[in-house]
Amino acid sequence: MADDPGNGAGTGARRPSAPLIAGRVLACTVGFAVFAASGVVWYEYKQLTDGMTTSGVIAETKKDAPKHLDNSVNLLLIGLDSRKNMDGTDLPPEFVQDELHAGHSSDIGGYNTNSLILLHIPANGGKAQAVSIPRDDYVMTYDADGSQLGMAKIKEAYGAAKEKADGRLRAKGLKGADLEKAGRDIGRAATIRTVQKFLDQPVDHIAEVNLMGFYDIAKALQPIEVCLTHDTKDPAMEGQGSGADFHKGINKLNASQALSFVRQRHNLDGPDGNTGDFARTHRQQAFISSVVHNLKQKGVVGDLGKMQELMGVIQKDLVIDDQWNVLDFAQQAPNLTGGNVEFNTLTFDGFGTKNGQDVNLVTPAKVQKVVKQLFGYADAAPAPAPTDPADPAGTPAAPTPAAPPAATAPAATTPPAAAKPVTVDVFNASSATGVTSAAEAKALVAMGFKEGRTGPAGTRPKTTTVTYGKGAKEAAEQIAARYGVTATASAATAADHVVVTLGTAFTGVAADQPAAPGPAGTAPADPAANLPMQGPAVDAQSDGGIPCVY
Repeated sequence: MADDPGNGAGTGARRPSAPLIAGRVLACTVGFAVFAASGVVWYEYKQLTDGMTTSGVIAETKKDAPKHLDNSVNLLLIGLDSRKNMDGTDLPPEFVQDELHAGHSSDIGGYNTNSLILLHIPANGGKAQAVSIPRDDYVMTYDADGSQLGMAKIKEAYGAAKEKADGRLRAKGLKGADLEKAGRDIGRAATIRTVQKFLDQPVDHIAEVNLMGFYDIAKALQPIEVCLTHDTKDPAMEGQGSGADFHKGINKLNASQALSFVRQRHNLDGPDGNTGDFARTHRQQAFISSVVHNLKQKGVVGDLGKMQELMGVIQKDLVIDDQWNVLDFAQQAPNLTGGNVEFNTLTFDGFGTKNGQDVNLVTPAKVQKVVKQLFGYADAAPAPAPTDPADPAGTPAAPTPAAPPAATAPAATTPPAAAKPVTVDVFNASSATGVTSAAEAKALVAMGFKEGRTGPAGTRPKTTTVTYGKGAKEAAEQIAARYGVTATASAATAADHVVVTLGTAFTGVAADQPAAPGPAGTAPADPAANLPMQGPAVDAQSDGGIPCVY
């Protein structure tokens, strides 16, 4: 049976086509190239990005997005399975057919987002966390305006919203490239809102690439080294197979082989969740790490001439949001290009069938707890292990084997979009051991705020209070979330200031408490070690920047 195009029904939905799989890694690969580009100074960055396509969707989607608990930043990497150029014209049929061995129709795959990775850069500049969202997770999808589109695979939100808006956009007189651009912006907004609702995390920035982008960057950087834990073959015969033929250990890939590496689906029945879609997801994550390693080894990072050459190749395939704060982000880029990032794949409750399609059944509340813990918000209750739900469609869902403890998952992103630093004054009314206004002020500084006055409180509220002056509402809400209270405006609080009064019942924040020490001589506990994940983590710093995967 030939590789399924990814938009069909039945069991074929779990066996996507070659370009569909390759599409999953697109955003990540090009996104990291953008990260590397931000390592140069501002005027050089402008030279690199002039002519790049930007999108204004973030301005709308952030209005009702979940609030950050600190000054971390989240970036959503979107790999779009579209065989069309930015203006809506078809990709060259000879490329689709001869290079990818994936048929000849530009309609196959539609506008599915077959790669969705949320990259999280913590406020303190520590290890970044990256979370891959399985494309077949069955969730409530949302339109660009926030209204519900209905339950569907998360990958389908983009195309569904774009298609729904098509008639309305045409009625406004849009056509050709203008129609395509407007439709894609609606699809992006729908994807962002769906991810925000599903994960209960804000999306601050996006990087989106199409199918051609993966091939172009792989060709520009070839050979790219990857590492496998076993020999594998997947002959391409009569439309089936990826053409993969790799050996255990380090493999040096050209562009065509790189496509085979990320799209192989046969002979991938490894241990610890390394099967099918999930084994490919781990390969995508490893490939991203290898690309970053490649950029660093070849001296591309920070070299304007080499970056211009690379960006010239991928510029036509890349879309970023128009609020990208590159000067801030450049301060975080060294952590990413240095490989200080780790990838995990979210697990699910089990398999099910919906409207004739195979899907992953999920419980959003469980997923949200996992993500919060993974991103360092330890006050979230431990995430329960996946259960075996009954599929409402009538078919009991076969549970996915619980994955063993996974290493912490990464998510890279860009730094905070804070405009003006907010000053925080902390006053203490608590007499609990270890609680001081100075210590709490330092914790808030670690969240990205400016330290103000500290000392004993003039009042003695039982519950901690957070008040704010003009221009400090968003910061106050972030701070209030730390204490589980609601921030209130106060005319007595100076502009761009927040005042925290630690209540008499305050004994500390659970997230600040040190983990219980393990046996003598053991390494510190991994924050994600007890979280349910689909297979082991992929650490970009392992194996010299080229992590080995199944």
